[in-house]
Amino acid sequence: MAEDASNRPLRKGDKVSWSSHGGTAHGKVVKKLTHPRSIKGQKVAASAGHPEYLVETEEGAQAAHKAEALTRRT
Repeated sequence: MAEDASNRPLRKGDKVSWSSHGGTAHGKVVKKLTHPRSIKGQKVAASAGHPEYLVETEEGAQAAHKAEALTRRT
């Protein structure tokens, strides 16, 4: 049986959208984060059990989001 792309975990290069203070943002997944880090001075509490995804907007800005905040685009 073929894998349903909408149910598979997010991967590097996947196109996604998310809610932003300025409306809906669009971009792509850069990588899965599984360790705490800082991005633009903000703490990201990522772990292996609770990963977050580094995403990059079409304009080049980066941010980290939990999987449930991201919607895969086709």
